Order: sequence, then structure tokens, then C-alpha cells
Amino acid sequence: MEQILSSYSASISELKKNPSALLNKAEGEAIAILNHNSPTAYLVPADVYEQLLEKLEDYELGKLVKERQAEKPLAIEVSLDDL
Repeated sequence: MEQILSSYSASISELKKNPSALLNKAEGEAIAILNHNSPTAYLVPADVYEQLLEKLEDYELGKLVKERQAEKPLAIEVSLDDL
């Protein structure tokens, strides 16, 4: 059985019946949507999803900074007057 990464869970049938009630019950937390007792999706509030995307973007930018820092020894220094 797969691990359920949420405090709240519901079957697909429950989701179809009354999605608003599920969201209210979870009080802003993610809801694991189960199919045959295995998580098939997670339902998250819009603001939580936006926060996740921002964190992912920050992580990707951090990786880019580290990659560019590793390239610094290869850089050629110039003064602004030379430009």
C-alpha cells in the first residue's frame, strides 16, 4: 500500500458527490484522493498550489546560481571603462 501524504483523504466517489464539503472539512490542508485505497491525486487549495510553485521556482533559481558560481573561474574580468 502506498503512503498517503495527507491528513485528509477521500475516494473519487466522495469527491464527485460534494467537493466543497471536502474542502471545508480539510480546512485548507491537502486532500489525498484515493482510487482503490491508493492515492491517485492530491487536491490542494489554490493558495497552497501557488506557494508550491513559488518554492519550486526559488529552488530552480538557487540551482542556477550555484551552477553559475562554479563557472566564475572561467569568467574574464573587464572594467566598465573597457565596455
